[in-house]
Amino acid sequence: MGEVERTDGRTTMEDWLGGITHDLKVCLLFATRIPVPQAEPVGGAEIARASWALPVIGALVGLAGALVYAVAYRFGLPPFVGASLTLAVTASLTGCLHEDGLADTADGLFGGRDREARLAIMRDSRIGTYGAAALSLSLLLRIGALASLAGPASVALALVASHAAARALLPAFLRLVPRARSDGLAAEAGRPPQASVALAALLGMVAVMIALGPGRGLASFLLLLAALAAVRWLCLKAIGGQTGDVAGALEQVGEIAVLLAAAVA
Repeated sequence: MGEVERTDGRTTMEDWLGGITHDLKVCLLFATRIPVPQAEPVGGAEIARASWALPVIGALVGLAGALVYAVAYRFGLPPFVGASLTLAVTASLTGCLHEDGLADTADGLFGGRDREARLAIMRDSRIGTYGAAALSLSLLLRIGALASLAGPASVALALVASHAAARALLPAFLRLVPRARSDGLAAEAGRPPQASVALAALLGMVAVMIALGPGRGLASFLLLLAALAAVRWLCLKAIGGQTGDVAGALEQVGEIAVLLAAAVA
């Protein structure tokens, strides 16, 4: 009987670890272009359930960017150049997933005259004036904030915090805001489970508090909440809900908010 209990316990632990590994793999496949051995296509509902792991994947992307900045710093490149190379690498790792969402959202929300026109513009793969302006501003703010930091250690902490915390917003956003379309990835995914939302938020909050310290960490957390509220209000007013593009735009706003908080002297 005791042997059966030990076997059951071991199986339960293996199942639990297997579930965590699976969720991390799902988010890695969805949110990055990093090759995953024996990968299979993932569906929207699977992504929603595994969304708690998005901050973990974000932290990994931030660490990759930090390594690039450290190498650039080691070779004596100016901070602006090092920060630019860092963003080039992090954007490449994610396939510009969130940058594309920001550009499409800006074009749609500010370029369309009504809800239907805005949604149609957001589905257009071409970039317009609003999208180009929003993307340029995002890059300039993030590069400038990183270049203003003291050195590789500060940059590494800021990158991990910003990438993790910005992605921690997404499960809550997708759960709190109704979908604007009846089709698309956001519609297929549905609302993430409450447990995934809570765990993602906790991971994001821990990341900013540890990386930036209590003062800047709290400031970052408040800025992230303000970003979530502002994007929620804007998309509800303009298109009646959220889409995958709007979620990508929110991630970009979240990154900027944390990096600006980290850059405050």
